[in-house]
Amino acid sequence: MQAVCEHNYSRFLRMLPDCDTEELSYRFTVADNLAYCITILDSARYTSTVSIEQVNHRVPSFMKPCMVVRLYHDAKMAEVISSQNTGAIAASYHYPNTKMHAKNEKQMVNVFLAEWLQFCIKLQPQILDEV
Repeated sequence: MQAVCEHNYSRFLRMLPDCDTEELSYRFTVADNLAYCITILDSARYTSTVSIEQVNHRVPSFMKPCMVVRLYHDAKMAEVISSQNTGAIAASYHYPNTKMHAKNEKQMVNVFLAEWLQFCIKLQPQILDEV
């Protein structure tokens, strides 16, 4: 998981070199009716917190990917701290559990973030607007 978080940090820097600027928002237009809004929620000397949300008015909100990611600048790691508005994600879960979290849920959401960042970098969105 540490390697995934390190790669995610470097991918974030490729997409958002100024990710340490507080209260900055970007909109990536990937395709027709598919855009993502990345908002820097807070930034400190060693960390930044970033929100990522899909913007698509045709899709119900529970089906849109959204996550909060913490970037650790000193460790050069990016970790998903909340996904789909579920709150903090534990390192692992006993299975079965009442909320039906997967045993390795934290690993899975960080791998999803890695795939999403790779997708955005590969596609090289044409529009990178400050919102």
